[in-house]
Amino acid sequence: MARAVLALGANMGDPARQLEQAIAKIAAHPQISLLKQSAGIVTAPWGKTDQAEFHNAAVLIDTSLEPLELLDFCLATEAEIGRVRLEKWGPRVIDIDVITYDEMVLETERLTLPHPYAHERDFVLTPVQEIAPDVADWLVNRAARKSS
Repeated sequence: MARAVLALGANMGDPARQLEQAIAKIAAHPQISLLKQSAGIVTAPWGKTDQAEFHNAAVLIDTSLEPLELLDFCLATEAEIGRVRLEKWGPRVIDIDVITYDEMVLETERLTLPHPYAHERDFVLTPVQEIAPDVADWLVNRAARKSS
């Protein structure tokens, strides 16, 4: 089993409900054990700022899914909840990002681990700090080492 952190965000429709739906689908997957769930927070948009505030959360899981299988599950869950990808950093019904997968470093066309912007985004770090302070510290320290 691998330990992973997923970050979730939504700012269209009923964001709080969509986060709940996504977390319920994550918890129901037979190859995933939901260990911890952060409280929800509301934050300003990042990247494209002329849109509604985001509701955000994070979950800590154990999974027997491989990293790309986990990504595929996250993308399928987004689609089930109604996400349609129209523009980068644009409004969304739900977004589920794989932030970490153990301490794996991976760079493919489809998935980069750890998530390349996680250490810059308070809407990721704040919920991660709540459920897995060691992971939040690892993300920040790894980014600092990389940039020096």
